[in-house]
Amino acid sequence: HVQLVESGGGSAQAGGSLRLSCTLSGFPYTTFCMGWFRQAPGKEREGIVASYIGGSYTYYADSVKGRFTFSRDDTKKILYLQMNSLKPENTAMYYCAIDRRAVGTRCRPQVDFSYWGQGTQVTVS
Repeated sequence: HVQLVESGGGSAQAGGSLRLSCTLSGFPYTTFCMGWFRQAPGKEREGIVASYIGGSYTYYADSVKGRFTFSRDDTKKILYLQMNSLKPENTAMYYCAIDRRAVGTRCRPQVDFSYWGQGTQVTVS
């Protein structure tokens, strides 16, 4: 069955960096839509990155543009989120998600993603 496992969260000082990983298993496809999301306590979930794997399109929310970078290792089936210049307001649980139905530029955080990871906590002070 499909599994997504996030890792790399933890504590960081404001201005610091963290790199999150999302390891996929049980998912045999090489083209799909992926998203990174975060949810802070008492706030709605926010979609911050969406990227169509198999293409070159990546969407970044304004709140992270220029500071966060998505990358991937297709061989290891790991999706990364490099987070630089972290701010206290970036404190949240971070999740990755994937779906096959959204293609190309239709791959956006608004997609109804089929598979989700359990999340990894990021705390910035």
